[in-house]
Amino acid sequence: MKYKHIIWDWNGTLFEDVFLCCDIMNHILQKRNLQQITLEQYRDVFTFPVIKYYKNVGLDLEKYSFKDLGIEFITEYERRKLDYNLYAGAKQTLSAINNLGLSQSILSAYSQNTLEEIVEYFNIKKYFIKVVGLDNIYAASKIENGKKWIKQLNLSGSEVLLIGDSLHDKEVADEISADCILLSHGHQSLKTLKKENVRLFNSLNELLVFIKNDFND
Repeated sequence: MKYKHIIWDWNGTLFEDVFLCCDIMNHILQKRNLQQITLEQYRDVFTFPVIKYYKNVGLDLEKYSFKDLGIEFITEYERRKLDYNLYAGAKQTLSAINNLGLSQSILSAYSQNTLEEIVEYFNIKKYFIKVVGLDNIYAASKIENGKKWIKQLNLSGSEVLLIGDSLHDKEVADEISADCILLSHGHQSLKTLKKENVRLFNSLNELLVFIKNDFND
C-alpha cells in the first residue's frame, strides 16, 4: 500500500454529531424567531468557514454578533456532546488500520483542549500519534494546521490519505498534496460532496473494506 499515514477529520467523520449540531442551530434560530431547518437542509447549507454557514441559515451577522453566536453554540454543544457517540464501526476501523501498520492522526476544526478530552473519553487516543485541533471555537479553517502537520510527519503528500466529511477536507488534502476520501454520512450532503472529483463512501465499514483491499493488492 502506498499510504503510510492516515489523517482523520473528527466531527461528522468519526464522531456522529450531525443531529446535535442541527438541533443546536435550530434552538439559536428559534430564539430569534427565524425559520428552523431540517436535517437535510442543514447538510445542504453547512460549509466552512462556519461563519458562511451561519449566514446560510439566515442569521444576520450585522444584527447578531458572530462571536456571541459561536459562544452560544459551543456552550450548548459541550453540555450535550457526550449524549452522542462515535459512528458505527469507528473503533473497529481504527484498530484494523493500526493492525495494518499505518500510523494515524486527527486534524480537526474542533478546539484543541476539548478535542483531546473527547478522544480520551472514547478511549481511542492510543490509535493516534497526534491530535491536532484549533486554538479557538470558531472553526474557520484547518489548512494552516494541515501544512504544519504534514511537515512534522516528514512524509510526502502521496504517502498520506486524508479522510473527512466535507469539501473543506478536500481543500486541506489538496493543499498538503495528500489523497482524500470523503464520507457521505457527515455534515455535508452527498449532493454537495459530488461537486468535487473525490472518492466517496457511505460508511466507515465500506471505507475499511476499500483500505484492506488496497493494502492487500
